[in-house]
Amino acid sequence: MRKLLTSPVKMALSDAENTIYQNILEYATELSLNLMAVKVTNHPDDFLNWSAELLRITNQDLNQDLMDPPQFVPLKKMQELLVKAISLSQFKMTKIAPWVIFYDFINAQAVPQALEERLRLLDYIDTLRATPIAQMSELDRLAFVGKHTNQHDFNIYDFDCEWFASTKAAKVFHTLLEAQPQEFDAALAHIPLEGEVTHKQYQAFVDHYSSLFTAFTEKKATGEKAPLAAATRLLAMRRPDQFVALTNAKIDVICQGLSIPKFNNFSFDGYWNELVTTMRTCAWWRKMQPEDEAEQKIWRNRAILMDLFLFAEDGLAEQSNYVRLRDKPISATRAKSGTTTRRTKETAEMIVDKRLASDDMPAYMQKKRNALVSEVKLGKNIDQVISLMRKIFG
Repeated sequence: MRKLLTSPVKMALSDAENTIYQNILEYATELSLNLMAVKVTNHPDDFLNWSAELLRITNQDLNQDLMDPPQFVPLKKMQELLVKAISLSQFKMTKIAPWVIFYDFINAQAVPQALEERLRLLDYIDTLRATPIAQMSELDRLAFVGKHTNQHDFNIYDFDCEWFASTKAAKVFHTLLEAQPQEFDAALAHIPLEGEVTHKQYQAFVDHYSSLFTAFTEKKATGEKAPLAAATRLLAMRRPDQFVALTNAKIDVICQGLSIPKFNNFSFDGYWNELVTTMRTCAWWRKMQPEDEAEQKIWRNRAILMDLFLFAEDGLAEQSNYVRLRDKPISATRAKSGTTTRRTKETAEMIVDKRLASDDMPAYMQKKRNALVSEVKLGKNIDQVISLMRKIFG
């Protein structure tokens, strides 16, 4: 164990890696007797595998039954640092990795990172990309911006809408999105659906997007600060080949891994000048479109798939909102009654026409077909809409 703990001294560590290593040693000191009791047979010669091995040892080999309660605090802190070290070292790889290494790494992470499910999300978004946000159904809109709800039928939304970046905590963002979806469309219209996005186009998006928050003065007289993370979710869904979707938690480790100055969740200049510009110098990003179909799918989403270079904890794929809803047991009452509000893959027109064909449907309701279709497209339940119309016109 002593040899393992000291071996990074001989490795070529970056400043960020060295800082993490020194902090790991401090916590290891508080656990020295417990760690020394572990037999070590694997001695990696690079920091990435060293961090992974030490994390495995603390999770699997360390006899925690012999630890005193106060020791669990430094153990947890050390494990958090090891997770960060793995993510940092993996992002460090992207700076020099050619396309073949990038592609192979993405596929190697397929199971722990739920790659197939993530690609299903991206495939679904691809069908929405040309549709204005204002014209999307409520559930599609939330899928686009990264907020999963219990109303997302897992038979249709067979993915977690919050992969890459969740926006569920961005309350002002969602308030504005619900009230002014057409303004978000106007902001995204500055980002072309094809070709390389220029800084001028990006800045036009930022100016329009930021103005929406500045004008929102309900709680602050000067308006709200425009959140960068939510904006990157929009940008990455619009162009997954050009933009990385961020959360506040990702910024620090990505910046350290790429050896770029850290920016905060309001620095749109930092996001472009540091992260996007650096990514565009990478060999894997500059790769011409491959001929292989499987490679093409990764290539078309290559920027947003940098997410897979972050550490994947055990069971990450099972924590998906889609998996939890899919595996949630149906209550006995609901199963017996057969009353389910689950949406099918029928179009809004098909749903409305089927309901209008019912024998109990009054003649005046047939004239409301277009209005019914519009409401169903917005994600509303057909029976609820008809009930409301009966009250108004019946």
